[in-house]
Amino acid sequence: MTVLHTEGIGMTSRRTRERMIRRLMEQGIKNSDVLDAVRNVPRHLFVDDALASRSYEDTSLPIGYGQTMSQPYIVAKMTELLMLEKPLKKVLEIGTGCGYQTAVLAQLAEHVYSVERIEPLYQQAKSLLTDLHINNVSYLHADGHGGWPEKGLYDGILVAAAPAEMPETLLNQMTVGGVMLIPIGGKRNEQNEQILKRVTRTVSGYDIENLETVSFVPFLTGVN
Repeated sequence: MTVLHTEGIGMTSRRTRERMIRRLMEQGIKNSDVLDAVRNVPRHLFVDDALASRSYEDTSLPIGYGQTMSQPYIVAKMTELLMLEKPLKKVLEIGTGCGYQTAVLAQLAEHVYSVERIEPLYQQAKSLLTDLHINNVSYLHADGHGGWPEKGLYDGILVAAAPAEMPETLLNQMTVGGVMLIPIGGKRNEQNEQILKRVTRTVSGYDIENLETVSFVPFLTGVN
């Protein structure tokens, strides 16, 4: 487990961070370990300085390259659902992005394996998390559709982009009893709604639950 203690000032202060935590509790986040993990991550460090004053609002924020950092509620909700049944050991994250979700997961899992297709984001996230002394994360610059089979199987998979259909390659990298959180729906538009799904691998197959409507960037192929 990694513990972070980086403080901010003004709109990035500990007081502002506590208001975010109270809001998450009002929105239904109950797991105290998840709340502590979100509380400890200095979210303002994961966005441009110009956006730092908005970093603890309940909103997604741009991180460049057509990508966004998910709102705190979605980060907390997906993390809570991922570890609903048991503690996390090996977690696969598809879409490192700025590294914020990665930093939250790293406090709750024994090891996080994070895959990012956009090289500048991959490099930035790796550098920032290293500076924050988060040492239980391995990084891969690759197309997320393939997952990271060499490091699997995983008891948790979190996907931060929305494919049109459930990726079989990721299903095959789950342990029996493992859980995957994934938005399904492809592009964000009125005709193609995205649904957050919770997939649990069983001895005989997969149980899939539809949870709520969400809005993620599309799950693209290839690397940049």
